[in-house]
Amino acid sequence: MTTSDPARRSARAALRQLFNPILAGATLTERLIGCLGALVATALTGFLCGLLLGPDPHLPLIVAPIGASAVLLFVVPASPLAQPWSIIGGNSLSALSGLVVAHFIHEPALAIGLAVSLAIAAMSLTRCLHPPGGAVAMMTVLGGQAIADWGLLFPIVPVGLNSAILVTLGIVAHKLSRRAYPHLAPPVVANLHQTRDLPPQLRAGFSEADIEAALAAMHETFDIDRGDLKQLLRQVELQATIRRHGPLSCGDIMSRDVIRVSENDTPETARALLLRHNIRTLPVTDAEGRLLGTVGLRELIGADGAIGANISRAATASPHDPALALLPLLTDGKAHAVVIIDEDERIEGLISQTDLLSAVSRALALGEGRDLKPQLNRPMLAVG
Repeated sequence: MTTSDPARRSARAALRQLFNPILAGATLTERLIGCLGALVATALTGFLCGLLLGPDPHLPLIVAPIGASAVLLFVVPASPLAQPWSIIGGNSLSALSGLVVAHFIHEPALAIGLAVSLAIAAMSLTRCLHPPGGAVAMMTVLGGQAIADWGLLFPIVPVGLNSAILVTLGIVAHKLSRRAYPHLAPPVVANLHQTRDLPPQLRAGFSEADIEAALAAMHETFDIDRGDLKQLLRQVELQATIRRHGPLSCGDIMSRDVIRVSENDTPETARALLLRHNIRTLPVTDAEGRLLGTVGLRELIGADGAIGANISRAATASPHDPALALLPLLTDGKAHAVVIIDEDERIEGLISQTDLLSAVSRALALGEGRDLKPQLNRPMLAVG
């Protein structure tokens, strides 16, 4: 092997990388759904604009950058760049930026650069960054009969109208395909006890400062909201913990003799059971023994009549779920126990915070490190 061989291999690898771009993770099915959604929504956007605006020869049915907006909307719907305000606000503000630049700058080469730059600034300041907006700004500067005829209305008709119709159709399409859109940022975790301490789930592991430091060290800008990134990293931590500490199932550690009440029992009966057994949560069942929810001392304050009117939603799992997957539920400051139910929603057991802590501490003390095949690729833990 000559000294040039490693250099040649490195060059070939770099050349292959040029034709193997980084793509956002998605299955073939999701890609096909995105293609179909973009096809229908883009065509309908043009059709509806034609119905609304009539056969105006100087007004396009749809502006070209809407095609790029459709790519983001249907291929990466969770991206901050593909949210409704990003599409509608980004395209409209970019068209307005192009009009402003075109009014003052008449040199085309300079005008297109300034228009794109101003559009980026406007979208950034108004939190609606949308890459196709750059094309909208450039198109507006370069002009045309439609832009000349509509003038200051051009950002609204057709740009704003196109964008609003596309977003509306996108929301409908994603709802029909059961995909979440618009993407909602994860809720801010708060201390439910109204003290200055961090919530329990934030006291260990990484912090927001660690995320900021890591991003600064990598010198990269990623297309993901910081809240989503934090949620993703915490899920990675959970999966790694489950893998390291073995296939401990909920059925292995649950209490099977579960103290419970009926929906027709009185608050006095429930209070007596809570105090007698020194527990914090009582499952409530219907006449057929199916779980309806839970009650604790909080729900029973001032309660009268039957318990059924005072129950709260229950945190539930199945006996086959990994026990460590209960960690997020039992450390959120809300749930004190998880009710283990079968397929018919009948109670099989209950896992309290103490049950889980005891099981984890025992596993760590024994050094158990059996491999676990994570089972979190389906919604297995729920509240309600």
